[in-house]
Amino acid sequence: MLIQETDYGTPARESDIEVTLEIDGHEVTVPKGTSVMRAAVDAGIQVPKLCATDSLEPFGSCRLCLVEVEGRRGYPASCTTPCEPGMKVKTQSPKLQELRKGVMELYISDHPLDCLTCAANGDCELQDMAGVTGLRNVRYGYDGENHLDAKKDESNPYFTYDASKCIVCNRCVRACEETQGTFALTISGRGFESRVSPGMDEPFMESECVSCGACVQACPTATLQEKSVIWLGQAEHSVITTCAYCGVGCSFKAEMKGNEVVRMVPWKDGKANEGHSCVKGRFAWGYATHKDRITKPMIRASIDDPWQEVSWEVAIGHAASEFRRLQTKYGKDSIGGITSSRCTNEETYLVQKLIRAAFGNNNVDTCARVCHSPTGYGLGATLGTSAGTQTFKSVEQADVIMVIGANPTDGHPVFASRMKKRLRQGAKLIIVDPRKIELVNSAHIKADYHLPLRPGTNVAMITALAHTIVTEGLVNEAYVAERCDPKSFNEWREFVAKPENSPEAMEAATGVPAADVRAAARLYATGGNAAIYYGLGVTEHSQGSTMVIGIANLAMATGNVGREGVGVNPLRGQNNVQGSCDMGSFPHELPGYRHISDSIVRGQFEEAWGVTLEPEPGLRIPNMFEAALDGSFKGLYCEGEDIVQSDPNTQHVAAAMRSMECVVVQDIFLNETAKYAHVFLPGSSFLEKDGTFTNAERRISRVRKVMPPLPGLADWEVTCKLSEALGYPMPYKNAEEIMDEIAALTPTFSGVSYKKIEEMGGSVQWPCNESAPNGTPTMHIGKFVKGKGKFIITQYVPTEEKVTRKFPLLLTTGRILSQYNVGAQTRRTPNNEWHSEDRLEIHPHDAEDRGIKNDDWVGITSRAGETVLRAVVSERMQPGVVYTTFHFPESGANVITTDSSDWATNCPEYKVTAVQVLPVMQPSSWQKEYSQFNKTQLELLDARAEVIPAK
Repeated sequence: MLIQETDYGTPARESDIEVTLEIDGHEVTVPKGTSVMRAAVDAGIQVPKLCATDSLEPFGSCRLCLVEVEGRRGYPASCTTPCEPGMKVKTQSPKLQELRKGVMELYISDHPLDCLTCAANGDCELQDMAGVTGLRNVRYGYDGENHLDAKKDESNPYFTYDASKCIVCNRCVRACEETQGTFALTISGRGFESRVSPGMDEPFMESECVSCGACVQACPTATLQEKSVIWLGQAEHSVITTCAYCGVGCSFKAEMKGNEVVRMVPWKDGKANEGHSCVKGRFAWGYATHKDRITKPMIRASIDDPWQEVSWEVAIGHAASEFRRLQTKYGKDSIGGITSSRCTNEETYLVQKLIRAAFGNNNVDTCARVCHSPTGYGLGATLGTSAGTQTFKSVEQADVIMVIGANPTDGHPVFASRMKKRLRQGAKLIIVDPRKIELVNSAHIKADYHLPLRPGTNVAMITALAHTIVTEGLVNEAYVAERCDPKSFNEWREFVAKPENSPEAMEAATGVPAADVRAAARLYATGGNAAIYYGLGVTEHSQGSTMVIGIANLAMATGNVGREGVGVNPLRGQNNVQGSCDMGSFPHELPGYRHISDSIVRGQFEEAWGVTLEPEPGLRIPNMFEAALDGSFKGLYCEGEDIVQSDPNTQHVAAAMRSMECVVVQDIFLNETAKYAHVFLPGSSFLEKDGTFTNAERRISRVRKVMPPLPGLADWEVTCKLSEALGYPMPYKNAEEIMDEIAALTPTFSGVSYKKIEEMGGSVQWPCNESAPNGTPTMHIGKFVKGKGKFIITQYVPTEEKVTRKFPLLLTTGRILSQYNVGAQTRRTPNNEWHSEDRLEIHPHDAEDRGIKNDDWVGITSRAGETVLRAVVSERMQPGVVYTTFHFPESGANVITTDSSDWATNCPEYKVTAVQVLPVMQPSSWQKEYSQFNKTQLELLDARAEVIPAK
């Protein structure tokens, strides 16, 4: 059945003062400030409404929610009337019935009476209210002026705007403002001519609308309606699950007809998103049933051979046989595996277990290596745990927000909307980013300070900020004395106070005026609750780990860790980056971030798994590539990760893949990595998974299967079958049993179970154990996980990737709102209508010097390679810096990035590549090679042989 959520009409209010009143003879006690409408719903009494909904502030325009209040003249709107002590309210009376029916009659007099064929039939509040008010006829005909012939706007690929059905309740406009914060919608015209309009009467696709779906969700009629609902009709049941895009981890109701998704509706009780969504999670789920899905296992002897479709038994038996052959010939360490942040905790846990227990080595790594591994190192070294400190909701208590190397409106849009709401309420904003990201200056948001540092100078900036705080006496001395290690603090204080670390001295490196740096530092240190949010612009540098340490130093020195509204908050890129790290996907760590060399910890796993584990760390992803090219690494099991497109220096990665003798890829599409595979095991989309994801706030949320796996087997079942074929049985009956084993072996997860997650309303934040049975929303309250916080010196070391006369510009990379990561999913949805190719942003001065105009083809050359993109001349860039995304494989963005990496973790330095940009007339040599290779692989796929029967 469909999951129905109660709409209380107006938002909840928080107050220590309670108010008691009487509604229809029922005594109700609510927090002060609660509306009469919400109090009535609390008492089980529904008041008719159209303009009111509990996700928006009360508006009071529809006049349906009128009530009678004893001793008060008139009929106030219950949505805008606050409860008062002793108030006596009537929600039903003959007069109220007459008034409401009259109001409804006016609405219906200018509304199409096509309920039987309307897409919202059965899910229309206007239709419901006509029934509630008892409206049975309309006295006013359609002979006069009306809006019944208003044209539809069908420009958006996901929803339709039918102005003829608009009742001008303003809910969509208010949702765009209050919930999303884009301010793309308005009411145009006056009086009878009033209608909702995107921008200046533009089509939706030409307006500033970001297609988050908030307006569609808020609309009480069929005015704004999902096209999927128009095509498929109303759903008949729903399942709550978790989005598989970014690290926000939004909860959705998948509304279904049988095994077909009708729409994805953001769940109001989802703790990470509270009923909001973005264009990807809300609409871009069609890839799950795209024609490109591979649903049959395939094998081939060489990547130059056609694929053969085979049975599961043959494919898994062949993969196991090849892995054993390679180990016999080249040694036990000649094979390894890569887990994915796209997969569930349970699936990732099994892959690392397979490699350690069945392969017999620690050659396991994860795509988190190339994004947030410095977060694990830096926060672990300073605070004692490898994760963010807060909930997303904590930002609502922040007074100062510092965003470093992140673009939340594009990369984490639902969190960005929450942040923007707090900024509109008066919080101060500091942006540290080479580009003028949207948050620098957008609708009702303007950064107090934008520090546009040069790429590669993060550590210089963070140390200069610390210098100001230390030398101007802005350290929270009491906090540091109580919470931090005094020896390390005094060493750090002495270091950052040196003149060479001042903003004035660092200005030559960062390019940011010292006065701005000092002012931003003062604001952060003295402005109240101060929170830092950072992204890949911090971690993907040669000093990524150093920068994370510097952020933690700054937060500790100012006392901004351990309570609501503050903290150090990494914005994880993919849905389960945090979880893949938690599950022991690194070659040196078992689940729970415990080193493989620890004999006690290793002994616990050996006893549970019934094997002897290797005590030495295995190969990281870059080491696997080098070993493959050296001839000692010959086999790879890669589940759900596209390393050929996502890792730097693409040609180097491709050469390593070609040199392997058995590459096994488990995925839903024949991605760039699968083109180098010898065995393809079809995977499951998130709609076919059962398990959990862990988001950027350590929130473990349930992922529920809404349809059977299209290949016939779930991903965890495939891993189990491969393990069994290798001689190591893993006889789990379901994903829940896997989580039970994780909890039994991982201290921070020891209290986690599917039952606990259900009891906690759908999610729980680790640590969840005996000392924190209901989870831990805020970390480091009272003391740090490691006891005393440790300060670590952050010496700025310039990147080796420097501009020269040959390569005079610095390239940095990032994401865009409509596309996601390597684009495997979003490229197979209508999201391409917003962004159909990667482009190069370049400052007007740099463009003019090179004779480049908008849309010109330009060649980008680096020390690693070359590619060709179309140019976007943009003031968002600073002179000397260019920017591109990496969502399309043919663009070759990572062909030109180098294999320079973080000193501690080997996280690639994607954000700093010295390049030259010049106008060109033809594709690069790499793109020609890619095009030919891609064509050949597609031909080999089309030439698939008949299914080989199982033996």
